[in-house]
Amino acid sequence: MPTRRHLLIGAATFGATAALPALAQKLDRPNPMPEELRQALERDPNAPVLGNPQGDITLTEFFDYNCTFCRKMVPTVQKVITADPKLRVVYREWPIFGEGSEFAARASLASLEQGKYWAFHAALMGMKDRAAEASVMRVARQVGLDEARLRRDMEAERVSEHIARSFQLAEHMGLVGTPTFIAGDEAAFGELKLDELQEMIARARAMLLG
Repeated sequence: MPTRRHLLIGAATFGATAALPALAQKLDRPNPMPEELRQALERDPNAPVLGNPQGDITLTEFFDYNCTFCRKMVPTVQKVITADPKLRVVYREWPIFGEGSEFAARASLASLEQGKYWAFHAALMGMKDRAAEASVMRVARQVGLDEARLRRDMEAERVSEHIARSFQLAEHMGLVGTPTFIAGDEAAFGELKLDELQEMIARARAMLLG
């Protein structure tokens, strides 16, 4: 199991395409995260959103469909959303476990065009076997996706942009793996308990909303 820890997002270069400023290293500033970075992290139009789209606080999750602990966190995240009607959750597909993970991420993002992202996402996270082309497409058929259209949409620019942006953001913030949850200026890596995730969200609310 990955070591669970809380960390302040660290400073690094974000790449020529974004050129965002480095993050501050101390939590005692009113708002250490630059607004440009917060917008990129929380308001990317290519990122799926669950919960309340107009919520007062955003929780961002970086995940991979082949990450065992990402799969374990699905019911916990669902409980957090159910218990917090003002929570907005942004999903960042970050396929770090190889070719099968990238195929799954592309297919999942492409399913947005058919209005089946959430059903497909949940089904992929519920698989017993590894995410790979054959298993992903089997699940796609099970949830009623048009396979030919899905394969076409997987090559869309917005899909590639989402994945590229996930890697850029992760590198910039010094993320160490999946799942990583970010709220306010705090990130937590690994499998979290329900109360740990809720406390993290509460701290973000207190910091950002006063």
